[in-house]
Amino acid sequence: MALLGRKKTPLTDVDVVLADLDGVVYAGAHALPHAVESLLAAGRTRRLGYITNNASRTDATVAAHLVELGLIETTARDVVTSPQAAMRLLTSRIAPGSTVLVIGGEGLVVEVERAGFTVTRSAEDSPSAVVQGFAPEVGWVHLAEAAYALATPESEGGIPWIATNTDWTIPQARGIAPGNGTLVSAVHAATHRLADVAGKPERPIFDEAVARFDAVHPLFIGDRLDTDIQGAQAAGIESALVLTGIDRPKHVLAAPLNARPTYILGDLRELDEPYPEIRTRGDVTTVRDASVRVAGADLVIESEGRRPIDLVRAAAHAIWSTGRAIYGFRVPERLYADPFHRP
Repeated sequence: MALLGRKKTPLTDVDVVLADLDGVVYAGAHALPHAVESLLAAGRTRRLGYITNNASRTDATVAAHLVELGLIETTARDVVTSPQAAMRLLTSRIAPGSTVLVIGGEGLVVEVERAGFTVTRSAEDSPSAVVQGFAPEVGWVHLAEAAYALATPESEGGIPWIATNTDWTIPQARGIAPGNGTLVSAVHAATHRLADVAGKPERPIFDEAVARFDAVHPLFIGDRLDTDIQGAQAAGIESALVLTGIDRPKHVLAAPLNARPTYILGDLRELDEPYPEIRTRGDVTTVRDASVRVAGADLVIESEGRRPIDLVRAAAHAIWSTGRAIYGFRVPERLYADPFHRP
């Protein structure tokens, strides 16, 4: 999606704001700066919904956490989780009431039981499927049970394997920690099988959110290009990448065509600010008073401008508009500067 500056602000004409949680609203137990007040402001005239790949907590627990942070009108109905998306896939693959081996925490167990399945933690119970999601307590013993249950490839009569998500990392208050993708990868290494994925960047979780909130013109806010932005783009939803979580300016400059946000934000205060026009004249791309020039293989900073986010926007659009990958440029170290808040 090109940054064309078509709208007065990223929120203009938006009827539903869909926000990722980790790295967008909070990191660990604590709210990120400016996130709560910005979402409250956005929610005065439009619906707020939340989409999370984190499968460790129930929708009700997540809603209670958001209420504690100040998003006081949040209910479980406002939270769309990857376990809920996983149930969409599971119900199409196995018979009602089947036994399911669950690798994960309460958030996944609750959704499996809501869908009418029987939960087991042992491969010895002959489960009809394995569903895997993140939980801090997941360890070797649990991953081994998954490997035992998945020893036979599905093409040879083995059972389905559904992962809620494959995020490699998860933002925490102390920093960036391994996510569900690392745990899924461990099972893959043991079984040589690939899981079907329900959460971002796959469509089931976005389709669930759009249907639940009757969204006509939603905006999705995320902090990761490979899950949040790629998934929103695949689902036909405009997106905003906020630099308060996983992906940094260097990742934005290198974003592939299928993972480029409609908007780039330093923090959520910019949701309701006029989004600057991206102006290109010849080889020079300008955003407000920040300018970047493409000179062959060199990316040249003409003017840093007063706001670091505008320099990121100008550099990203300059690179994207050439159709060339980031490794085709010599990029000044200054463009990788990262003054933006992160966990």
